[in-house]
Amino acid sequence: MSRKYFGTDGIRGKANEEPVTAEIALAVAKAAGAHFLRGNHRHTVVIGKDTRLSGYLLEPALTAGFISVGMDVVLLGPVPTPAVGMLTRSMRADMGVMISASHNPFEDNGIKLFGPDGFKLSDDVEAKIEARLQDNRSIPLASSTKLGRARRLDDASGRYIEFVKNTFPKDLRLDGMKVVIDCANGAAYKVAPTVLYELGAEVIPVAVTPDGFNINRDCGATATSLMQEAVVTHGADIGIALDGDADRLILADEHGQIVDGDQVMAIIAKTLHARELLKGGGVVATVMSNMGLETYLRDLGLELIRTPVGDRYVVQTMREQGYNLGGEQSGHMVISDHTTTGDGLIAALQVLAAVIRADRPASEVVRGFTPLPQLLKNVRITSGVPLDDVLGMGKVQDAIKAGEEQLDGTGRVLIRKSGTEPLIRVMAEGEDSDLVNTVVSEISDTISNVT
Repeated sequence: MSRKYFGTDGIRGKANEEPVTAEIALAVAKAAGAHFLRGNHRHTVVIGKDTRLSGYLLEPALTAGFISVGMDVVLLGPVPTPAVGMLTRSMRADMGVMISASHNPFEDNGIKLFGPDGFKLSDDVEAKIEARLQDNRSIPLASSTKLGRARRLDDASGRYIEFVKNTFPKDLRLDGMKVVIDCANGAAYKVAPTVLYELGAEVIPVAVTPDGFNINRDCGATATSLMQEAVVTHGADIGIALDGDADRLILADEHGQIVDGDQVMAIIAKTLHARELLKGGGVVATVMSNMGLETYLRDLGLELIRTPVGDRYVVQTMREQGYNLGGEQSGHMVISDHTTTGDGLIAALQVLAAVIRADRPASEVVRGFTPLPQLLKNVRITSGVPLDDVLGMGKVQDAIKAGEEQLDGTGRVLIRKSGTEPLIRVMAEGEDSDLVNTVVSEISDTISNVT
């Protein structure tokens, strides 16, 4: 069946407009709750959120929906997305929910659902919940004596802090390291600086004053200038930028130069491989990862497995094929020995451990390969024409074919629709940066002209 509500990463859109309204949140909670009601035990759902103003809209609506079908609700407050996955498993909950639109601006929000195993839901389970949403009135409600209850877990952040610290090698500390941490005015604004401080680092926190409106605004993993400038200004050893729900990261070396997710995957893969801890003989990444990463891994005797964009597709492949490291160029990093979803803070700690063990500056440790020139351009569609129809147009297909012919086997073209916005993403990479720019411009212009 068609997916009306669920996209690449749960349900996402502009807050207080469909599909991110209180009414739909209530219906989603009833449908998801009904799906996970199994057995006669007291059923429980944990709910976390980031720092957006609209979290106050969605949290009570979701709570009411779950209570109405007989599920107890544990409210975590502002916590990173990976904390929801961890606490779902730790508390033996029947499901988990994260209220967040990740790296999007504050006007947006979303609902991410986790199963009892702490993993994001599969397409199949989301489809079953969608089917229940289509016939919401048929969902059985609990009797007045079997309604759920709600309570707050006051130490949710503390539990996550201890969990994250325990992923850092026991024989190491961060003493003597000066670390900039940009929390994007988001969910990790308390926990991330605390973890680094308690491991011994001198911490320079930025973007840690959320007000409901400033999440991801000119800060965080999608706007790294603030972090880069702080690294240079304070003479820091490394910079860490998380996004609004802290499931992705971008780093900067001591010179303030950016280190993206592909480079992070490279250093973690090399470290795990050297310590005989890398499972599956390779790394799982998406179609967006640079060809330079593929070459780097091949030289180490490892392979790169590519999936569609979205960290849950990375995780799905990791689980099916036995890999324990995967991620995205954008900064989602999944180390399945520790987490069920992307965790920017845990990934950053693995890089810090590698820098400490090497006893060299970050710039000499975190750049394992030279990436091929790559350009990504977003083309916004305002005509109301469905994205699939745009991609199927003859002129667009001809432009894509022409671009591939120009690259002539020295690179690749990737065209995909966004799962969260009305955008078509045009990407090309190859050995010749000028040619890459030309290919991306010609395809993007064609798409703009036909819509």
